This record gives sequence, C-alpha cells and structure tokens, in this order.
Amino acid sequence: MEILLLAIYGAICIGVFKLLKVPANPWTVMTAVLGGVFMVGALLVVMNYNHPFTSEGRIYFYTTPVIPQVKGRVIDVAVKPNEPLKEGDVLFRIDPKPFQFAVDEKRAALAEAQQNVRQLSASFDQATAGVEKSRAQLELAQQTYDRQHELLEKKVVAQATLDTASRNLEAARQTVLQAEAAAERARLAAASRIDGVNTAVARLQAELRDAEFDLDQTVVRAPGPGYVAQMFLRPGMMVVPIPLSPAMIFIHQDQKDLVAAFSQNALQRLQPGDEAEVSFAAMPARIFTGKVRRVVDAVSQGQLQPSPSLINPEDRSRPGRALVAIDLTSDVSAYNLPGGAVADVAVYTDHAKPLALLRRILLRMKSWLNFVSL
Repeated sequence: MEILLLAIYGAICIGVFKLLKVPANPWTVMTAVLGGVFMVGALLVVMNYNHPFTSEGRIYFYTTPVIPQVKGRVIDVAVKPNEPLKEGDVLFRIDPKPFQFAVDEKRAALAEAQQNVRQLSASFDQATAGVEKSRAQLELAQQTYDRQHELLEKKVVAQATLDTASRNLEAARQTVLQAEAAAERARLAAASRIDGVNTAVARLQAELRDAEFDLDQTVVRAPGPGYVAQMFLRPGMMVVPIPLSPAMIFIHQDQKDLVAAFSQNALQRLQPGDEAEVSFAAMPARIFTGKVRRVVDAVSQGQLQPSPSLINPEDRSRPGRALVAIDLTSDVSAYNLPGGAVADVAVYTDHAKPLALLRRILLRMKSWLNFVSL
C-alpha cells in the first residue's frame, strides 16, 4: 500500500512539473519530496489506524486426523482421493476376525454365567434344605440325650451311654452351624446383583459390549461431509491407535473461516459488524464484501503453557498480530476458492470516513497486481 501511494504521489508530481511547467530546481524538488513524505505519512497513519489493511488474510479449514480405535491389518480401502463423502461413509476396513473371536468368546462366557446363576439358585435351595435337615437331626439328638440323661438318673443305663449321646448332640450342633454357613454363602452368591443383574453376568455383559464395540470399530467411517485429499493407505498395511500416526487426514467441507491478522495499533477501531472488503490472490481484480464477525481476544505471543523452563522475553520479542474473523457477504460459490487461499483484507470503521474511499481505491489497485505472478 505504501508503494502504491508513493507511486500515485510521484505521478501527480510529474504531472505538476510537466503540465504546469514548474521549474525543477533544488527548492521545488525538495518541496515535492518533503511534501510527499509528510502527506503520504499522514495519510498512512490516519488510514491504517481507522481503516486497517492486511495482506495476511487466509481461508482456514478444519481437518480430522483419522486414527483407528483398534489395531489391525487393513483389508479394504473404500475411499478415493478428493471424492466427496457424507457422514458415515466407509473410509477403510480392518480385519475383523480377531475381534469377532473375542465377541464369540465373551458370548460363550456370558451364557455360562447365566447358567451358573440358575445353579446358584438351586444351590441355595439345596443348602436351605440341608439346614432344615441338620436342625431336625439336632432336635433328634437332643431328645436322645434327654432320654439317656433321664435313664441315667434312674440308673437304667450307664454313664458311657450318656457320654455317647452327648457327643452325638454336639456333632449335630456343629452340623447345623456348618449347614447354616453353607446356606449363607449360597444366599450371598445368589443375591450378588447390581441393578437387578448378577454381578458376574453384568461384568461379562460389559465385556461383551466392549468386544462388540471393538468389532464395530474395524469399519472406519467419515466423521462428516468432506473428503480425503491425500490417501496413501493400502490394503495389507497395519494401522494402530496412536495419535501421532494417523492413517489419513480428513478435510471437512461444512465450515471454512476467513481470518485476517491485523497490527495491534488498529485494535481500538475494529468492532464486530464493521464493513470489510476482500481481494483473493486466486481471483485477481475481484473485490468481495464482508463483515467483521469477531475480533479474537488473544495474541499467540502472549499464551502461557506449563513448561519446565522459565519465560524467556526474547522468545516473545515480536508483538504479534490480532486475529479478526470475517464473514463474507458476497457469494463466492461460483469460484474455485480452495481452503488455505490467501487474501488482502481491508476493514472500514466509522472513523475518518473520507479516507475509506482512498483505501478502497488502493485495495482495487492492489487486486489488479494479482495478475502478476512472481
């Protein structure tokens, strides 16, 4: 922009000297030079502050690293490079056999656990019956002991007979305790539940769902509308769920953002809703209109992250630029405008409005320079 202003001023000076026949002497030339410095400098200061311009505009797009959630060998690659895809379309398939084997194993274990639940109920019923039987035997042993004790007092039986009855009674009591303990264990095993489901069955159900999820993840699908720009994956390759090793990069088509980086001295003038004009290098001599959507309230040089090192001011010597999101109001669907395209962006505020015309002229002049490829 500075060069264009100087070129315009130089052309005006040449016209004045030639057409008006102003004599070229040291005084007139020095006056023209100093006048140009002050005039162009003042115009630039006022214009850059109130109607900022940047050549650091770019269309940003979103990508998703396609990382499989399971490890395996690729058996089929269904996607083709740059082919439009919808959400859910198949990208590639991983050999499902190992995961199907795991699902079959979990299903068998679950069926066995469900059968064991019925056996636990039967074991509890059996243990309860054993308690009743041992209590009946205890009662019988108690009656025998009482009868032998009565006969001993009448001197009908010997002391040895009463001792035998006493040992039998104690054994019956121990049998009752053992039967009650066994019944309690059977009751606890049968009553071990979570949300009304036996704990062993619930655990195996969860393991089965996990195995089925892994099996489902052997088919990797598109996360949304978009395409795969570069596709190097081939059948037979191994893929692993490592974030630093994606199988491919998926490019989303549902959202692109035009973001321009402005000098910080224009931040006090930039406001959401301000008018903007955009000139893309990919479309010379065309100007598109837009509006400021948001002034990002952060500069990258000011960010802090956990680090074992102290802040080094020398690493942040550059002031950094403020990012401004621009919404295009012109229709650009008819043009081939790829993601990542660069642009010149000018924003017109409500201050110093007469100079906005000069900024518009300069932007259009610079857009014609896009025909020249250096």
